Amino acid sequence: MASNRELREGYSTGSCAAAAAKAAALRALGSPCPASVDITTPEERIFTLPVIGYEDGSCGVIKDAGDDPDSTDGIMIRAAVKLSPAPGAVSFLAGEGVGTVTLPGLKVPIGEPAINPVPRMMIERALREVIGARGAEVTISAPQGAEVAKRTFNPRLGIIGGISILGTSGRVKPMNEASLLESLTLELNTHAAEGREAVAVAFAGTGENALRRAYGINNRAVVQCGNYIGHLLDESARLGLKRLLIGGHPGKLLKVAAGSFNTHNRTGGGAKEALCAQAAIAGAPAATVKALYECPTTEEAMRLVRKEGLDFLWTILARIAAKRCEERAFEDIKTAVAFIDNGGIILGATDDAPSFAEEIKDGK
Repeated sequence: MASNRELREGYSTGSCAAAAAKAAALRALGSPCPASVDITTPEERIFTLPVIGYEDGSCGVIKDAGDDPDSTDGIMIRAAVKLSPAPGAVSFLAGEGVGTVTLPGLKVPIGEPAINPVPRMMIERALREVIGARGAEVTISAPQGAEVAKRTFNPRLGIIGGISILGTSGRVKPMNEASLLESLTLELNTHAAEGREAVAVAFAGTGENALRRAYGINNRAVVQCGNYIGHLLDESARLGLKRLLIGGHPGKLLKVAAGSFNTHNRTGGGAKEALCAQAAIAGAPAATVKALYECPTTEEAMRLVRKEGLDFLWTILARIAAKRCEERAFEDIKTAVAFIDNGGIILGATDDAPSFAEEIKDGK
């Protein structure tokens, strides 16, 4: 039974790093360490975060993940700032416990600290409020990061030495699974109540944007299922929906092709196995199959698929994923599937995907 207690949001490691960097910049300019600082998130929300000062001039913020079971909850994120006397860029260094990227396919280049683009933007924005146009070198550290990283996927992604500094919104929204599933059912019910027989399905916000771009869908008939594609299929069938257009990035849809209907990293697997199996069946050389299996990220596997001329695999895998979904729903729902990259390019799709999209756009 879902709890009625409202879950408390927290703030991301990116927000912690931005606040710590702002405080450290104030100290670098001669001010005492503040008790707290304000930062602005990408959603234009103002967070006031408490700060701890250190004798070496660095500042730290303790990560508070709210009610989310986050592996980084409670760890210290520290920043040290070295200012340039002249105008210039903000550069980033990885201190103790912050990882370094060693493999391609991630959001930052090889050799760079594992500080993702949005946290970098937040840190620079916070610094500019204090130092103006001056150049700065920012070292972000997390003294407990190396140990915490063992409980993350960083080692498998080629991020060595510690955690990543993450976040796209600056906040951590707690995962209350029962509430999420209930909300998903309610959203599906609104479409069924309007008499719709077909809706489009994306896994999250980036995927929804890509799906809309790919098929020109501008109405509200796109449902985000998060990791819970199985629940969506079950409830869609129960509510009488007849057709689904499921569009997604290979990172999610490959798991569905493998038979995983909860695509969370800790529960849904089989993505690389599904891709490699179809590559092998299609006659790809053993060396290519091995290289695909060893790709640290889906993006890297996508590049290899393109390089090896195996793009036709996405259509095959779309058909397999569609069959898996229809079997899950006991054939009560017809499913079209499209593999779509984050830019809205269709990599491969079932033959009926365009007609489903037209029906959804027409509001039938």
